[in-house]
Amino acid sequence: MGRPDRPSRRPERVVSGVGLDGPMTVHDVAAALPAPPDLLKLCRSIATAEAVLNPGDYRCYSFDAAWSSTEEVFAMRNGSGDEFDIVFSPAGVYIRGFDHESPMSPYAEDTVWPGVLDDVPDVFRGCVDEPAFTDDDMPQVTFCLWRETGDDRWHAGRIDFPSGSSDPDGSGWMFDLPVDPSPEAFRSFAEDYYERPVDLDAVRHIYEQRPLTPDVVARLNPDASFEVVVKEAEAMGYPG
Repeated sequence: MGRPDRPSRRPERVVSGVGLDGPMTVHDVAAALPAPPDLLKLCRSIATAEAVLNPGDYRCYSFDAAWSSTEEVFAMRNGSGDEFDIVFSPAGVYIRGFDHESPMSPYAEDTVWPGVLDDVPDVFRGCVDEPAFTDDDMPQVTFCLWRETGDDRWHAGRIDFPSGSSDPDGSGWMFDLPVDPSPEAFRSFAEDYYERPVDLDAVRHIYEQRPLTPDVVARLNPDASFEVVVKEAEAMGYPG
């Protein structure tokens, strides 16, 4: 089963647990993101759950446990040009996202919006310049966060955000799952995107990272091959 033939996912949601008195920005996401170990577990769970729902090639979320010899990457691609990547490495965690409708798009002025990348530590400069995250050497980015190993909080740049938008950089709507570790959040996404009921207990089983069973896989997707799903989950680093 491929990506559903329907409009791309762009829900109007607020970042869980964050009170807002104005536009939602990357700084609100930084305040809501879990610590790196918890975020890593959550990202792996999201990607595994969607892999069961949709064993095909066209998904919103994916997880590459062998992106490089030292890095793992959780990625979102909605098929309409919006995307983000979360890079986990010994140095810490680097996050970049791109909302193609954002007024902060680098394509508007042929340059990255001031402040988005200016304060990124040197240890993550390789991620900033990573070819997979650039277009003709220009970073495809409207928001960026980072957290070095041993740090106690997430960081984002000092940015003068454009007025007139409730989510100027796109981080709010794109990060509704990474900031909400509940199985209910995934079920809400999946039922909206795939337009079919999703078994909450099966999602909860995966979010707890218990070993996959034929019953759990069948409850999420009766057409999925258990052997294929398990093989892909193992490749993502999901515990067997």
